Amino acid sequence: MRILVLGGTVFVGRHFAQLAIAAGHDVTIFHRGSKGPGLIPGAHEVLGNRDGGLDALGEETWDAVIDTCGYVPRAVGQSVSFLQGRVKQYLFISTISVYDFAGKERLDEESTILTLTDPSVEEITGETYGGLKALCEQEVVGQFGENACILRPGLIVGPFDPSNRFTYWVDRVARGGRFLVPQRLKQPMQLIDVRDLADFMLKCVFDGVNGTMNVCGPDRPKTFGDMIEACRTLNPSATLVARNEEFLKENGIELWQELTLALPFSGESDAMLRTDNSKAIQAGLTFRSWEETATATLAWRRTISDDGPFTHGLDPAKEARALN
Repeated sequence: MRILVLGGTVFVGRHFAQLAIAAGHDVTIFHRGSKGPGLIPGAHEVLGNRDGGLDALGEETWDAVIDTCGYVPRAVGQSVSFLQGRVKQYLFISTISVYDFAGKERLDEESTILTLTDPSVEEITGETYGGLKALCEQEVVGQFGENACILRPGLIVGPFDPSNRFTYWVDRVARGGRFLVPQRLKQPMQLIDVRDLADFMLKCVFDGVNGTMNVCGPDRPKTFGDMIEACRTLNPSATLVARNEEFLKENGIELWQELTLALPFSGESDAMLRTDNSKAIQAGLTFRSWEETATATLAWRRTISDDGPFTHGLDPAKEARALN
């Protein structure tokens, strides 16, 4: 198959492009070149900006396009218009952040979608991200209809993850010693290995699977504690120290931002990690173990600089002060 990837040099697109090439497909990646050329051996590269620069793609045609970097509906609208008649299928990577979590126990594809007071806004913030992604979805479905595949992942983890959210725990546990965790170890947790997501994306393209699907994981309930234990297989001697919400507040330690992937103790945001993905499982989504994900993530983490600073994760000195 001939596949066009918009993006393809950072995380999800990178894994997908490598997988598709290894499977013998003809892959073109369209990107700005900010990460450097030649990152994906075997890929055809076209440099350009999707916002106003799609003409660089010329008059080529493809069987499918994978859009991993659509965040603003105006720019996504440009790509769906430009590629109409040039690709058979448009696969758009969206997010479960399109849903309104408030007051929900669980999410599925029929859950309420966020809207923006000002649909013309283009600044991406915590308040606008989900609404903008929802509008991007509308652009894709509006022009590609039944040939649109909308995938809504939750927390994507694994090698090349730029967020440091899951990687923080992998790295911290591997370093050993006493490490701080929130006491709410039974918090629900869903993680999808980026390689499992890439596998499913390629299956959707090869089998012509379309529609809207949540792509989260796993297919049975798991917890924050399960995630920590998967990481502890990297260093069983590491000792977790669980502390309550009051302790964390007293020490100025933030959930999610510093103790990554930890949600409020109140449970008000738990729905985002109780997302039904049975539709995707029926379509062929499968999961590798979190232990395997942790091992692969650590191997990659050891190849990159320790300089930081990372946008997520607890500073070692701050953690040490809290535990002393």
